[in-house]
Amino acid sequence: MKRHLTVASLLAGAALLASAGVSTAAGKYTIGISNTVQGNGWREEMICAMKAQALASGEVAKLNIAHRNTDAAGQLEDIRNLISAKVDAIVVNPADPAGIKAGLEEATKAGIVVVAVDQAVTEPSAYIISNNQEQYAYLGAKWLFQQMGGKGEVFYMRGAAGASADSDRDKGFKKALAEFPDVKVAQEVFTGWQQDQAKQQILSFLATGTPINGIWTSGIDNVIVDALVEQQAPMVPVVGADNAGFVGQLSSVKGLVGAAVTNPGSIGGAGVTLALQILDGKKPAQQTVLVNPELWENATDAGKAKLKSVVDPSLSPEWPVSISIPDWTTYTKDQIIACKGPGE
Repeated sequence: MKRHLTVASLLAGAALLASAGVSTAAGKYTIGISNTVQGNGWREEMICAMKAQALASGEVAKLNIAHRNTDAAGQLEDIRNLISAKVDAIVVNPADPAGIKAGLEEATKAGIVVVAVDQAVTEPSAYIISNNQEQYAYLGAKWLFQQMGGKGEVFYMRGAAGASADSDRDKGFKKALAEFPDVKVAQEVFTGWQQDQAKQQILSFLATGTPINGIWTSGIDNVIVDALVEQQAPMVPVVGADNAGFVGQLSSVKGLVGAAVTNPGSIGGAGVTLALQILDGKKPAQQTVLVNPELWENATDAGKAKLKSVVDPSLSPEWPVSISIPDWTTYTKDQIIACKGPGE
């Protein structure tokens, strides 16, 4: 069983090793990256954070990036190609934790450091740094059900079937649901974390005329609000992520009551940092680091003030406004937006 390591304790251990004189030459490493969702704003920010952190670190000579739309079988092939390329570390966002386990095991046996970001994997040799996905869903769902007065029908818009982040979020959602027995799921859909697909799903649902009292989304959110506005549908409470478009809507769309739960794509940059720490000999005592989410809502004055402080119209609407993670990323805003890695 993996134990959770706090950020503070991991950093303390890293600092101790650093003080013992562990060091590395600049531009020494080749980092492999494997990602299976392309065209999704969150994943694009994740890739840009990886590039920016690799560049800012001064320790990475080259990135070898496999970034495409594929399934677990395709990702397993990509991982094996990265092993053949003899990269020093692989940072992976897993399509399916069990489906790529063999490849991660092979990487470890080849002496390659493996770090999973955003989602957990089942390979015990891999390190994991992830947003706390179960807590992400629980915070948002509990807030939503409270806004619904503890009763009514909710439209449940999940992520990608089989993805461990979706499975963890489902646990959190159902944990909150169990606390509100008078809240029922009107319909459950998988958006695949794709904007077009999610918007069509909400439009199709609205066309049925089925009444709902709230909408929970797995981070595909601004297009859902767009659909409500376009169809002049009742503006029920909506929960989404800290994507720039949705955060802006929470301060600008008349009648919208909603909450953004943080889920920074910059976790990709944190994964590069963790991989470099391990390569430099600063191995953490435990395998898993969780970054806990915050909830920003527009139903209170304090919540509105928080949203006003984080809104960033300069970002792509699909990018989380949390473009960095304290203690884990060192790049600038210009660097992540430029989306350039070493040698680019």
